[in-house]
Amino acid sequence: MYTGIVQGKEKVLSLNKNNGFSTITISNNNHFYDDVAVGASVAVDGTCLTVTQFNEDKVLFDISGFTADTTTLKFLSIGDQVNIERSHQMNKENGGHSLYGHIEGIAEVVEFTSTGETYRLVIRIPQGNIKYFFLKGFIGLHGCSLTINGIDEENKTMTLNLIPETLRMTNLNKIKVGDFLNYEVDQMTRTIVDTLSRTLSRG
Repeated sequence: MYTGIVQGKEKVLSLNKNNGFSTITISNNNHFYDDVAVGASVAVDGTCLTVTQFNEDKVLFDISGFTADTTTLKFLSIGDQVNIERSHQMNKENGGHSLYGHIEGIAEVVEFTSTGETYRLVIRIPQGNIKYFFLKGFIGLHGCSLTINGIDEENKTMTLNLIPETLRMTNLNKIKVGDFLNYEVDQMTRTIVDTLSRTLSRG
């Protein structure tokens, strides 16, 4: 489980395609992985990946074909920066929201404009999943837990505001209109919405 409080950024060092999966190598410049072990879970741009190899300079993850198809990891290139969060420890403060790293799909950036030192971000949610989001709820976006400040169900868009600290700590400061971002649905909200939908359809 994760909190959506991204610890920082690391660089993609290599990408290798294998039979049915690919292997990504990510730097350890910020020493996020100094106490990591094979089998540990790490959120990379919000996607839960499992450590397969590591040393003091880098860590390797395998990405299944399904995960690549569902997420923006398929667009990564060598040198790209990715958001990193280690899995949450139960004795630590959770300063964000409960995320699982189970990416629902990719959202399109339709607006990214400066409002002083903050930025207004508008994204479009595909495949009818806008029903799982609500005003002042949250979304996991590229691994960041962000509060939703506006919903337009007709156009399937939502509005978010990025503070300077989020822009400093994450790769969201590099996005532009037309880019795609990994998004995660709050599983509790999904359960409530789907249960109510099924109940009402039976009635």
